[in-house]
Amino acid sequence: MITREQVLKIARLSKFDLTEQEIEMYQKQLSEILGFVDQLNEVDTSEVEPTFQVTGLSGVCRLDEVTESQASFTDLLNVTDLPKVAHQILVKKVL
Repeated sequence: MITREQVLKIARLSKFDLTEQEIEMYQKQLSEILGFVDQLNEVDTSEVEPTFQVTGLSGVCRLDEVTESQASFTDLLNVTDLPKVAHQILVKKVL
């Protein structure tokens, strides 16, 4: 069973403030979840091949080639409602 201290540590890392009732509830729920995971560890998967992808698709990536854009300069400026200054889109400073 997961301890009260473990629940409080998870809550602190998640920046959650929990009431006493919530601490008890999450302690029970997290313990149940970990119990289900333990059940999965008991399943014999030695005869099962690892699955890396399930769609069967391969080579679906296209080549990265430079092509002419079909959008005009004006079209590109008009895709946003942000203000424009001197034919440039004005955005907030990042740094």
